[in-house]
Amino acid sequence: MQRIATPIVLATLNAKYIHASLGLRYLLANMDKHGGAGLRAKTQLREFVIQQRPTQIVEELLALQPQVIGLGIYIWNVVETTQVVRLLKTLRPDIKVVLGGPEVSFETDSQEICRLADHVVTGWGDVSFPKLCRALLDGPKPLMKVIAGEQPALETLALPYNEYTAEDLAKRLLYVEASRGCPFKCEFCLSSLDKTAWAFELDIFMAEMDALYQRGARNFKFVDRTFNLKVDFSVRILQFFLDRIKTTPDIFVHFEVVPDSLPDRLKVLIAQFPAGSLQFEVGIQSFNPEVQQRISRKQDNRKTADNLRWLVNESLAHVHADLIFGLPGETLESFAQGFDRLYELAPHEIQFGILKRLRGTPITRHTADFAMAYDPQTPYTILQNSTIDFVTMQRINRFARYWEMVANSGRFSAALKLLLEPGSAFQHFLDFSAWLWQSTGKTHEFALEKLVDLLFEHLTAVRGLGEGDVRAALLVDYRASGARGRPHCLAELLSAERIASPAASGKLRAERQGRHVSQQVHRDEIQKAAAAA
Repeated sequence: MQRIATPIVLATLNAKYIHASLGLRYLLANMDKHGGAGLRAKTQLREFVIQQRPTQIVEELLALQPQVIGLGIYIWNVVETTQVVRLLKTLRPDIKVVLGGPEVSFETDSQEICRLADHVVTGWGDVSFPKLCRALLDGPKPLMKVIAGEQPALETLALPYNEYTAEDLAKRLLYVEASRGCPFKCEFCLSSLDKTAWAFELDIFMAEMDALYQRGARNFKFVDRTFNLKVDFSVRILQFFLDRIKTTPDIFVHFEVVPDSLPDRLKVLIAQFPAGSLQFEVGIQSFNPEVQQRISRKQDNRKTADNLRWLVNESLAHVHADLIFGLPGETLESFAQGFDRLYELAPHEIQFGILKRLRGTPITRHTADFAMAYDPQTPYTILQNSTIDFVTMQRINRFARYWEMVANSGRFSAALKLLLEPGSAFQHFLDFSAWLWQSTGKTHEFALEKLVDLLFEHLTAVRGLGEGDVRAALLVDYRASGARGRPHCLAELLSAERIASPAASGKLRAERQGRHVSQQVHRDEIQKAAAAA
């Protein structure tokens, strides 16, 4: 059977299958509008994951017999995509490879992937990529390798949401945006280069959201940097989802919010959302006023704390708060104070991030003054600076990994309180992470049962807590996890429990497993993907 050639292929390597590329769908939706009639019909979208072998990806791309391949390049896929491009240009140098995305929008001269490619579109590609494809197919051939993307008025763009397939709606996290850009100037973020935020026409956007909902979409991640910046828009969007949750309880919505702005009009709506339906990503980054000022971050810390406290105590929203370690001038002591302040506010997750030097961000202006040394390989993580040496930075990297594994996993709610209290939560966990590294030499591949035993050993032998209290807390956590193994420290308790009530124990397991399978597996995966993306 002869395959029909596809002149243009849009492709990217996602971090996981559950992510669906919004950027490529924008390009696809605008092929006819900005490249001329018939171009969309000549274009196919292909998504891969970074775990796939480059040779497999190249084989699938070449099978489409393309003339042009457009690749979305991000910090998480540039290494793998470089190998894909290297193979493509070795096997089929006649195919025009076009790059776009934030990773190749800056410092193009220093990147191997840009040297290998035929063209690079920097910045916005919605208009410039279709125009380039038309020129590559029909002429005149473009003279420039690096093409500065044209930023159009938002009303001139075709929206991409119809490009989500039925499989996307059923199985993947859908990215949507009510606005682009950001008015804030936080120097670690690429959005600091924007002069302002631009909102899509709300009636049109809401009609698109309703169309997605009618098609069966239930999981929405808003990528707006400042969802609550324009309150009238925020109110209407929240009300839209709240109205539908009444009849469709499995809706899940994720927003990134400005932490010090939560007016009463929003609180009234937020308080009405049921548990498991609403997630907020709240960027704290640092509670240190000097550091905030140094990196051009405007944040009222008192209002931020008040709003976090309200979200946690007065709403059922899942609150995911971000901190960044390694900002210029931040010391271990000042960061610890900020961490403890955030821990006391009790967000459901503290996302402990390490500073990265994203290409193009103004954070580089501090490199000399604060001796900022970054890993030259992706993801360009800070290695040391004038206030944090390399050894301490390595300790904090392990802290971040263990925090994700123990605290953010949600599997140790009862034991975590014993581990982090009383006193400084940061210092307690730093001590635990140092002990865990010394004891195991690992940061990955811990079985749950092994973690239970390690926590028991640390809490009893190192912290000196009573074995009975520690076992009781770990038993509560282990039961809640639904696991069926036998940690050494709980073996006697679990055996006695099963002997005493085998039928009840089996019934509870069956009920828990049923709930887990029918209600939680996909939602948990979606929520984790939304929080991490």
